[in-house]
Amino acid sequence: MTTSLPSPRRTWTRFAASIAALALAGSLAACGTTADPSTIGTGTTTSATSSATSTSSGSTAASSTTSADTAAAGTTADATTTARTVTDTAAAAQAFLATLTAEQQEQVLYSYDDATRTTSWSNFPVTFVERAGLNLTDLSEEQQAAALDVLEALLSEDAYTEVTGIMGGDQFLLENSSSTEDSLGQYYIAFFGDPSDTGAWEVQFGGHHLGINATLDGTAGTITFAPTHLGSQPAVYTDEDGNEVQPLAGMYETAFAFYDSLDADQQAALYQGEEVSNLTCAPGDTCDFPTGTGIAGADLTDAQKQLLLDVIENWVGLADEQTTADALAEIEATLDETYVTWSGATVYDMTQGEGIYFQISGPDVFIEFSNQQGSAGADVTGYTTGGWGHIHTIYRDPTNDYAGSVTQEASTGMTGGPGGGTGGPGGTPPNG
Repeated sequence: MTTSLPSPRRTWTRFAASIAALALAGSLAACGTTADPSTIGTGTTTSATSSATSTSSGSTAASSTTSADTAAAGTTADATTTARTVTDTAAAAQAFLATLTAEQQEQVLYSYDDATRTTSWSNFPVTFVERAGLNLTDLSEEQQAAALDVLEALLSEDAYTEVTGIMGGDQFLLENSSSTEDSLGQYYIAFFGDPSDTGAWEVQFGGHHLGINATLDGTAGTITFAPTHLGSQPAVYTDEDGNEVQPLAGMYETAFAFYDSLDADQQAALYQGEEVSNLTCAPGDTCDFPTGTGIAGADLTDAQKQLLLDVIENWVGLADEQTTADALAEIEATLDETYVTWSGATVYDMTQGEGIYFQISGPDVFIEFSNQQGSAGADVTGYTTGGWGHIHTIYRDPTNDYAGSVTQEASTGMTGGPGGGTGGPGGTPPNG
């Protein structure tokens, strides 16, 4: 599917019910971003010039950022090495901290080994699972811009587009859906450990359908995104400029490219039935990492193994080229012992059926993709907000979640129930 995205350099604006959105000096690089993340949680929008781009396998294509734009935003162009990403992200984090008051700094900074980092992220809105750190809607324009600079320094240009596209879908629901959940569009940022390019620390950023946990270690020269939750509702929506946006198109495209490469016997080993399963490992909860079911990597051809790695790259390939290559190489080393299952639709046709579920489980990777069966109270006339249109995913590393620094605990947050993925006041929360 071709996805048309707005041109780069959206501005981040603070909400105000009685005034128009204000433009930031030195607008942010949100190349091809969806509904403007500046308006998330605000009910306001800003305009932007449209330019058509298309998606490629594994990621959403985005317009390139000019050096002048990059300089204006105060961030560098895409890093290609882990060391550069760590340095750039640490610098952006320190610049963000410099904009905060002492009280705000205390709110955003946690000890590196604080178990809060394992329980403060979810697929639910922030009223159901309490997030760590600072709510971006409580920050000034300058502080909001500096917070997004951290995210922009951490992520590749395509990944930043994808993430802001997820946030744009949240804004779309806030403005157009039947949901009464007023926390849609609220996102939090927190740091676990002191941001630097010489020690280990984590950036946690998320809200509804988004939970990024990126652990950076300049000494070890590593970045890990395990565990991270990426989701989308609707999976396809129209932004204010009339552009069709599908933030997680690459996940569908690479998954079906892998499935379609299998012969009949391989598909029979892989396929688990028509019922589309929910995630077995909920965002922000413990996990037993089930494995051994489906088709093993050892039973794939070399070409099929590469297609499977293309699927996995949607989660491990969020930063620079070196970080992505290193993560994929580690997973590839045990790919023969990695199992893949599939259920639901067998043809990529979003007008038929209820979507898909697949699981990739091995010694060094655990990924689930699940289409949620229902809109969870967020219907929008003319848009699909359940099944194909409601995506939950999880990425974990069974041996290296949080870079091995803390152990995942069962999340309760504000739900009074387990995991961010189930439970809540009076049952399942809306917009899960």
